[in-house]
Amino acid sequence: MIDILVYLFENYHDFSARPKTKTLKRRLSAVGFEQEAITLALHWLDGLKSTPAIERPRDQRALRIYLPEEQRKLGPDCLAFIAFLEAAEMLAPALRELVVEGAMLLDDDPVPLAKFKIIVLMILWSREQALEPLIVEELLDDGDHQLLH
Repeated sequence: MIDILVYLFENYHDFSARPKTKTLKRRLSAVGFEQEAITLALHWLDGLKSTPAIERPRDQRALRIYLPEEQRKLGPDCLAFIAFLEAAEMLAPALRELVVEGAMLLDDDPVPLAKFKIIVLMILWSREQALEPLIVEELLDDGDHQLLH
């Protein structure tokens, strides 16, 4: 699923410019992705777009307490990355909740930072957030230059 999400981002920079689901399924299949992974990825993206992100005013005194399951699943690297994005004002609280929810759906335990960054990228992309090139580069870089392998 993650490879499909990266492919979509790289080929359809504007989230709303991607083809309709039926056409997109055919294109992804022609590229070589498996039908089950295509269905899962597109379902996940459709769910993102239909989920309203309710923005609340930022309160500097507010603190997000992660459940023990979230702490275990996300691990220290992903939690630190969330803190980094929030400090850089790239991730509002409502988007953070979508990121956490998306990461919790992955099979990995704990979630590797490279995959987590793709989840963040997809959520920002689906919400049509302005993405600085350096942020995109950071989100696509897994540290080993071997994304997801």
